Amino acid sequence: MKKTKVAIGVVVALGVIWTGSAWFTGKQLEKNMDRLVQNANAQLNNMAPESRLQLSYQDFQRGVFSSSARLVLQSSSQTEDNSIIKPGQSIVFDEKIDHGPFPFAQLKKLNLIPSMASVHTQLENTDAVKKLFEMTKGQSIIQAETRLGYGGSTASDIQLLPLDYNNTQTGERFASNGGTINVSADDKGDKVDLSGNLDSLVLTTKNQLDMPVVFTANGLKMDASTHLSPEGVRIGDQSINLQKLTAMVNGQEAFTAEGLNGKSSFNSEKSQISGNIDYALDSLKLQNQNFGQGKLAIKLSQFDANGMKAFSDSYNTQVQALMNEPGISDNPEVYQQRISQIFSANLPLLLKGDPVVNIAPFSWKNDKGESSLNLSVHFKDPATGTAQPQNISQAVDNVLKTLDGKLIINMPMATEMMTQVATAEGYKQEDATKLADQQVKGVAAMGQMFKLTTQQDNNIVTSLQYATGQVTMNGEKMPLDQFLARYMLGGGAPTEMPQ
Repeated sequence: MKKTKVAIGVVVALGVIWTGSAWFTGKQLEKNMDRLVQNANAQLNNMAPESRLQLSYQDFQRGVFSSSARLVLQSSSQTEDNSIIKPGQSIVFDEKIDHGPFPFAQLKKLNLIPSMASVHTQLENTDAVKKLFEMTKGQSIIQAETRLGYGGSTASDIQLLPLDYNNTQTGERFASNGGTINVSADDKGDKVDLSGNLDSLVLTTKNQLDMPVVFTANGLKMDASTHLSPEGVRIGDQSINLQKLTAMVNGQEAFTAEGLNGKSSFNSEKSQISGNIDYALDSLKLQNQNFGQGKLAIKLSQFDANGMKAFSDSYNTQVQALMNEPGISDNPEVYQQRISQIFSANLPLLLKGDPVVNIAPFSWKNDKGESSLNLSVHFKDPATGTAQPQNISQAVDNVLKTLDGKLIINMPMATEMMTQVATAEGYKQEDATKLADQQVKGVAAMGQMFKLTTQQDNNIVTSLQYATGQVTMNGEKMPLDQFLARYMLGGGAPTEMPQ
């Protein structure tokens, strides 16, 4: 009997402690809501300074074991429009908060790690997201569970509901069977891990001939483990994989791409950023014709971290400002021109540290052979060169230390590819093969005639090297002025810079 009383007493004591801890945690959470929202706004401003988005909270209701609140995302400008939220509109997140130290929502998942809170989040049906609710038959497309640690770290499990949007007037349809996203971050938003998957996605639209076009994507997966360098550049490992992407035009298969895999890995050492970017495609078919497979490997090194951060901030800010200019989206030609100007103006920031870019290789192969491009470019910080270049040679030398490139086109491989192109265009197999053979041999002959290429065995080859004003083209050395006059500007064209 005494043991029973002791056991009951322990249970009651634990209950009182838990209740008191939960009440205290809820009170602390309410006191910290302003700080949490301020941190979120600081992150928004850091990641997208021109988005003019602002987060606030409303209707905080605190209980003993749980609380509730509404997080409101709005445009901070009431006079300017932007592409995310129009002035006067809002995206509202309904938050149900289970208090720690052992939130009920986490206990149900057998997660016994002490936490400040567990937050269930879903969207509220507002004008800004009305169409999303129509696609999900009145439900919030987002159902998220977030664990908030006492130190400020977060871990979110986000469920994306299946959706289906069908416009019978235009014939457009967008459908997905849903997916998951898992995101965790430390208290400063420095270290961020992300993983996600989307099983299937279908988009139906119409082309210029009013034919239905159906795009289908299957097996999309993403993974990332990143952190900020001391200079504020996000580095780490990322990957994206897509099992299959198909396009059907008027019921006929246009193309099928399988096994698209991309990954990157970047690190920082002594204020320099370096890393690798790799892409691979296992198979590409066009109109049921096998076009082969490809890969691209890029290595970046010696990028000045402060220069990269300054370039990214300045470029993104100017591009966002450009996109907000009235009428710019209606004039693609002017938009592209302005984008080029913005990039050129900010390029010197990116070239600090004399960065190096290597492509080794960019290749494509089919059953008959493989073609490849290898390129190594060592850039130069323009600030260390001639202040005001007087000619094109000086201008090039201001930004380029060395260049070494080699293009190898395998003739049997190219002939096979061109045969498939001709077959897809309706030629008979025999005629397609003859036409492809003539085309490839014609390119080889013309390349040799203009001294653009050489022929080595069954390969069309072009090699190009540059260093300190001298160019070597397919083994022939010449000054940069001569190279530009012969190959780029036309015979006798001026190479002086305009005054």
